[in-house]
Amino acid sequence: MRNLGQRVRAIRVKKGIGLNEFANKLGVSSGYLSNLETGKTETIHLSLLEKLQDELEIFPTVDLGEIDNELLYRIERVNLLLKQLAENNPELTDYLLSTVEKGIEVFNKKSSS
Repeated sequence: MRNLGQRVRAIRVKKGIGLNEFANKLGVSSGYLSNLETGKTETIHLSLLEKLQDELEIFPTVDLGEIDNELLYRIERVNLLLKQLAENNPELTDYLLSTVEKGIEVFNKKSSS
């Protein structure tokens, strides 16, 4: 629950939404929202998860109707995960992208030889 709470807080703060304002919008107390963000609560209603997703898009979503094969699905999923990682750890994101890019270059050189 802590990871979810940290994600909620990070996105809320990035969007410039205050704790009290956001709690009111979600229909919960500011104390509950604070406890959720700090990992001090163990319960969350599904309806609140839906509201959090609607407001903050805390979980990556992929329209499977637009993706016609597994490779495209995986590429889109990695794209979304990298965007999330970049918000919290841009240096690690850069490292991962550089590693993938260099790996592709190496494999392309080997296959064209």
